[in-house]
Amino acid sequence: MHPNALLDSCATLLKQVLKFEHPADMVVSRHFREQRLGPRERATVAETIYGVLRKKNLYTYLAQHGSGPTERRLAILGFAADRDFLLGALTDQEKDWLSRCDQVKPDDLMEPHRHNLPAWLVEPLKAQLGADFWPLVESLNASAGLDLRVNTLKDKRADIQKELAKAGIKAVATPYSPWGLRLAGKPALNKLDAFTRGAIEVQDEGSQLLALLVDAKRGEMVVDFCAGAGGKTLALGASMRNTGRLYAFDTSGHRLDALKPRLARSGLSNVHPVAIAHERDERIKRLAGKIDRVLVDAPCSGLGTLRRNPDLKWRHNPQAIEELTAKQTAILQSAARLLKPGGRLVYATCSILREENEAISAANKEFTVLETGPLLTHLGVEAAETLCRGPYLRLWPYLHQTDGFFAAVWQKA
Repeated sequence: MHPNALLDSCATLLKQVLKFEHPADMVVSRHFREQRLGPRERATVAETIYGVLRKKNLYTYLAQHGSGPTERRLAILGFAADRDFLLGALTDQEKDWLSRCDQVKPDDLMEPHRHNLPAWLVEPLKAQLGADFWPLVESLNASAGLDLRVNTLKDKRADIQKELAKAGIKAVATPYSPWGLRLAGKPALNKLDAFTRGAIEVQDEGSQLLALLVDAKRGEMVVDFCAGAGGKTLALGASMRNTGRLYAFDTSGHRLDALKPRLARSGLSNVHPVAIAHERDERIKRLAGKIDRVLVDAPCSGLGTLRRNPDLKWRHNPQAIEELTAKQTAILQSAARLLKPGGRLVYATCSILREENEAISAANKEFTVLETGPLLTHLGVEAAETLCRGPYLRLWPYLHQTDGFFAAVWQKA
């Protein structure tokens, strides 16, 4: 494709994405269905869009000093292909402007153009992290790697590692999760035999650790309260060695539908997906006091996943966070009623905000807090204490190379 046509495709898509009416990944997917682009062109367009979303403050500032349509200038700044290829699409005036942009030093920029966060998010993160604020920002503005979870019901991690190596895919064992492999690059996986037979699933190492904390055992009754597309559900089912009964609740039937093909590949027969209307649904009440373990991976801001979903920082606001915390509290209270005496409750988010994490956990007074560090050590996680702050699991991209995650664990008396 001619560089100008590719740049135009980026600019057209940016105009839609920057309205922030829908999640960026949905808008990008729709654009690819409507436009005929090869795999390489699609990768360039997608990375350009996400690059602009990551550094929107900086690129908007630099774009003010150029000429032509704003979206084109943003696409030029974030263009994710070879610079010589890009220059083939630019006018002399644009080349001159881009050269001046290249000379801007990060240390000369104002803070908003360095951290690329909305103003409302800056102070809470600075207050929480202090000097670690800037390392966090740097990690969130980088792209995420690709982690796999090995389905231990079917295969061993070392065997899958060798199988991938034969297919030319380099994978290393994740440092914390005993189920994980981390890949170099982002190879296509869906044609691999390991994928089609259900031996591997794409899942961030942090997400694997949340499922590990539930410590679901053979023959138990377990609930994944907000199952979504079921990444953690599948990990829990494998932990249970395909015995017992595992309920996958979610208010979205569409998300649960996405679980079905994954479930078929996994070989699990102990999973029961259930679409519920809300957290007080009658189907939940019927299980009150009967469940051994409950995982509440609560609906949250998702701000721990900004490496993958950089549009979230621009689509949220303080009011949205307030509404989420009310929902999280209600869901946690409802989920807690499911547990039998001695049962375990795990509350988790992929948020980095205290309001959605420690503040919600402090409201759960009826249970005994279990420290996550010793639990993970007992489960064979090395250096588990480095993953925790106080009694809680706290994962950060800049420290652990995972998405940002939080988990609290309680036991019912």
